[in-house]
Amino acid sequence: MTRPTRPLETGSGTARSGLDLYLDVAPGTVGVGRALEAALRDAVRSGRLPAGTRLPGTRSLAADVGVSRGTVVQAYTQLIAEGWLVGTPGSGTRVADVPVDDGPGEGEGGLGGHVPGDDGPGGAAPPGARGGTRTHDLRPGRPDLDAFPRTLWAASVRRAVTGLAAGSLDYGEPAGVPALRAAVADYVARARGVRARPESVVVTAGFTQGLALLGRALRDLGVTGVATEDPGFGRYRELLRAAGLRTSRLPVGAHGAEPDGLDPDAGLVVLTPGHQHPMGVVLAPAHRTAFVAWARRSGGYVIEDDYDGEFRYDQQPVGAMQALAPDRVVYAGTVSKSLAPGMRIGWLVVPPDLTGPLVDAVEDTGAAVPVIDQLALADLLARGDYDRHIRRRRTAYRRRRTELAERLAGVTATPLAGISAGLHALLPVDDAARERRLITAGRRAGLHMQGLHTDGYWHDPGRGQPAALIIGYAAPPAHAWSRSLDLLAEILATPNP
Repeated sequence: MTRPTRPLETGSGTARSGLDLYLDVAPGTVGVGRALEAALRDAVRSGRLPAGTRLPGTRSLAADVGVSRGTVVQAYTQLIAEGWLVGTPGSGTRVADVPVDDGPGEGEGGLGGHVPGDDGPGGAAPPGARGGTRTHDLRPGRPDLDAFPRTLWAASVRRAVTGLAAGSLDYGEPAGVPALRAAVADYVARARGVRARPESVVVTAGFTQGLALLGRALRDLGVTGVATEDPGFGRYRELLRAAGLRTSRLPVGAHGAEPDGLDPDAGLVVLTPGHQHPMGVVLAPAHRTAFVAWARRSGGYVIEDDYDGEFRYDQQPVGAMQALAPDRVVYAGTVSKSLAPGMRIGWLVVPPDLTGPLVDAVEDTGAAVPVIDQLALADLLARGDYDRHIRRRRTAYRRRRTELAERLAGVTATPLAGISAGLHALLPVDDAARERRLITAGRRAGLHMQGLHTDGYWHDPGRGQPAALIIGYAAPPAHAWSRSLDLLAEILATPNP
């Protein structure tokens, strides 16, 4: 029995008004609740209900379709858990931003190639993802945004604004607000073993901006070449090339980046030593020593991207490499993995001879972080609230990685690669073709992942490099985590997805 509803009520934004919707809720061999779920799911999948559409209230839809309100509530709840709908207190239920079924011809790669991410390892947002909702989001480098400490942050903002001197709202120091520079120096020294003083800290709008500024400053100092990890985050290479530097590959092995593979013309090396992205290995002590020796011998520099250094689950985190040579290593940190990428706050701990050129680059580009945001983060750090938030997230992400490994053990004999750390794990697969098929199958099911070949991690793809899925396990909200694992297991269990 096909029962039309009244035109759906819609909100602002991407939602449409006056949309007539017909739902086929004939029970058939299933109950009316399951039939309603299937009808709504098909309406979203087919694109008849666009992303952002506000659905009728449960009482209204129940009356229109001729079912009990409890049946509608149960259907909405199930579809929210699956990621088709989004329920927000006070705003009703809306259609999530999920891919529509536009039939064949999407291409084997699914995501349409690599598109740079916003900040640090994490990579591409699938089409339509920016600003939308990706409930079953297993892309790497993304924290659980539902866990953002809203109350604590709001309190820090209030304290920052209340105690703000009028002069603080003038054009500030290009290196950052002194209170935040001091709080960061204290935090990284205490938590990551960095040798830092407030005057060595430069605040940036995330690591990508910091890397672009460093590339510009080092080019002006005469550096012409930079070596980046292979595989590694492709956006780094793009930023450094845009700064006028020539990039070369630095092979990554079982013990991290290989110092023997360093281009002799390189004057700069970019490393993720604590948890290599994406391979998940730790830079071996002998390799750390070798890179430091190279920097001292050649007068070069190392940029240490400590993008998720707080999250080590099998043992205490490895201390920062910067402590071995504060005069040759730039330490980079960010709140993108600990709080949220949208915060756009990071920091660089810079050797004395680079501080001036880097600050000049900041001034030349006008790349300053808003003062109130800086003061609020300084407050969060100084009060210990940031540390407490990190400990809570560390416990939650450790549990998720364990659950991921246990679930995958039931569908594949291949174990997760890399150490137990960070926000992602690597699952090796047979070859690049299977990697692409799995990612495409996931996308069609509303599950979003990345791969070594699919998302531009290799410097020179197509030379027989290993293939793997890069599975982020932090981003799905708690209510969708179990279903995300279900979808992943179903896709992996399919012989030819």
